[in-house]
Amino acid sequence: MLARLVRRGSFLVIWPNGRRSEYGDGKGFRAGIEIRDAATVRALALNPGLALGEAYMDQGLVPVNGNIHDVLCVVMDNLRDVRLPALTMNARLRKWLRPLLQANGAHRAKHNVAHHYDLNGRLYSLFLDRDRQYSCAYFQRGDETLEEAQAAKKRHIAAKLKLDRPDLSVLDIGCGWGGMALTLARDYGARVTGITLSEEQLAAARARADEAGLADRVTFELMDYRAMDRQFDRIVSVGMFEHVGVPNYPAFFATVKRCLKPDGVALIHSIGRFEGPDATNPWIAKYIFPGGYSPALSEALSVVEHSGLVMGDIEILRLHYAKTLAHWRRRFAANRDAIASLYDERFCRMFEFYLSGSELSFRLADHMNFQIQLMRDQEAAPLTRDYMFEQERRAKLASASE
Repeated sequence: MLARLVRRGSFLVIWPNGRRSEYGDGKGFRAGIEIRDAATVRALALNPGLALGEAYMDQGLVPVNGNIHDVLCVVMDNLRDVRLPALTMNARLRKWLRPLLQANGAHRAKHNVAHHYDLNGRLYSLFLDRDRQYSCAYFQRGDETLEEAQAAKKRHIAAKLKLDRPDLSVLDIGCGWGGMALTLARDYGARVTGITLSEEQLAAARARADEAGLADRVTFELMDYRAMDRQFDRIVSVGMFEHVGVPNYPAFFATVKRCLKPDGVALIHSIGRFEGPDATNPWIAKYIFPGGYSPALSEALSVVEHSGLVMGDIEILRLHYAKTLAHWRRRFAANRDAIASLYDERFCRMFEFYLSGSELSFRLADHMNFQIQLMRDQEAAPLTRDYMFEQERRAKLASASE
């Protein structure tokens, strides 16, 4: 399997019996691993998509002369050209089982959210930006700090929402720790309702609203998106659509239509795929985002087309999340001791694998981000994108003058 996979780069394997094997052409990424027991060898052969991460977490597999990021660089660079039968068969099975694996009803969705987002709040403060934006930043130049790029992301999204007058009502679906909602209220005069299924995020967001003196303009509720029955001038959802699941796309977009006023504007920001429908990596589904799935744009748009909503604008963000994750990975490494004190070494290895694998999914594989602007009436926004650019420019100048 390794001989078939590793054609580029240099990959050293030290087997449980001490034998050493080298693969690749010696050009490009270089890495090595030591496999410590026969059980790990068998697991990697049968289900590499799950076993590689588990073996690193449990130290049945240990990087040699480098770290897990180096290992994943070699593996994922070569996976661009090679389809391993073990990976292909597992992906086909998981794709066939998607109605079951992504059956994210209200109870299951809350359980899935708690798995990742109800972790110790200090964890996220140790690798995210100050506003705790846990989604793709926006790099207009490419060399911005993480704080600058996350602020730019919020300006970019606000411009697409056409927040052209004060006191517009905004629904933030999947509001996280409240950063987007607080920004829209403070900088654009909006009145925002944020909803989340994470009790940890809810408590933090409410505390932040009180601290910022914005509790009269921003409210946060523990609510499933399907339960919302009020209408809003604007709807925004950033980094939440990945948790909806393909079977629930009709319900999601029906909610957007039902909750959007006739002249309203919505903006959906999500991870996506370049290469069409697929299945969630089994390790990610088990350890990081149960029930999660990053859709191909075709899977989302095919539902939008039957929802009664109008697509006003679509933008693809290439490599922005790779840059974001590189920042998070470096910050995690810099604060690793503090994070280990919150959890343990196995947790740290899990998160290292998650951050590196995710970064390389955007850099070397088929992942990207998309933003879809939606309306009920196609006259709800101007005919061209000029208003977006102008509003974004004004917001940037206002920020620079503060």
